[in-house]
Amino acid sequence: MASQQTIAAVRRFNRFYTRQIGVLRKNYLDSPYSLGEMRVLYELAQNEKMTASDVARSLDLDMGYLSRLLRNFEKRGLISRKTSATDARQSHLALTALGRRIFAPMEQRSQQYAASMLAKLDDTQQGQIVSAMNTIETLLAGAPAAKADARAAYTLREPRAGDFGWIVSRHAELYLREYGWADPFEGLCAQIVADFVNNFDPGRERCWIAEMSGENAGCVMLVKDDQPHVARLRLLLVDPKARGLGLGARLVDECVRFARDKGYTKVTLWTHSALSAARHVYEGAGFKLTSSEPRRSWGKDVVAEFWDLDL
Repeated sequence: MASQQTIAAVRRFNRFYTRQIGVLRKNYLDSPYSLGEMRVLYELAQNEKMTASDVARSLDLDMGYLSRLLRNFEKRGLISRKTSATDARQSHLALTALGRRIFAPMEQRSQQYAASMLAKLDDTQQGQIVSAMNTIETLLAGAPAAKADARAAYTLREPRAGDFGWIVSRHAELYLREYGWADPFEGLCAQIVADFVNNFDPGRERCWIAEMSGENAGCVMLVKDDQPHVARLRLLLVDPKARGLGLGARLVDECVRFARDKGYTKVTLWTHSALSAARHVYEGAGFKLTSSEPRRSWGKDVVAEFWDLDL
């Protein structure tokens, strides 16, 4: 149970944020509409096949209150109803041409208002704000709800100062926690990273860092193999906070695309049977398991696997 101090802190933040975004004003963003009305218009602008029940679920609104809003919108000519082709009891709601003309400047005003709040912050501070918001959403609404809006939130970039150390430490932390692999595994990761940095061929090799809300969320490397015209995929990692967004597949796709562009004829990799999520990604990208062998590594009995993709 939350302490009184924690409850007071949440209520204090709620008072601050509702004042900050103008929720307490009679007309939201100096428009003739309340915040509730604006949210309903926004939902209908994003999806032209929503029913009243869909809107109520999406916004957690009482159906009686929502029905009154919708009747008012209809009287003003802002929305239309069309009987569902699959269920005559349901009607799809949509903004009319007038509704879209009225909504467009309000949406632009909302964008400008958010931009003005962020304008006084530098890039790092803005990233901190977004990260904190994502944390609040994830913890209060649950990970699936937060991830639904986060699918396009990650970006891929080249490594910056400190990223190679993060690759080693994050691999060591997660693999110890999730698979029980001991310290020698961290040494292996450090050696792979050191070899990449010390022998980097910018025309034939690449490392990608995935970033989400200003924080590192994943990585992968593509390096030259000892065999001619063969590239090796190494150190694929997706942080738990970014799992379920298709990031692993995106990182592997980038490796395959880069390898083709550089004229490689094959991409090879080494993994383990216990890494089921990674194996699923490799299979989805077209890799084929070519061989496997049991080993004793990092304090565990493991099955090493070797996968190839012909380009």
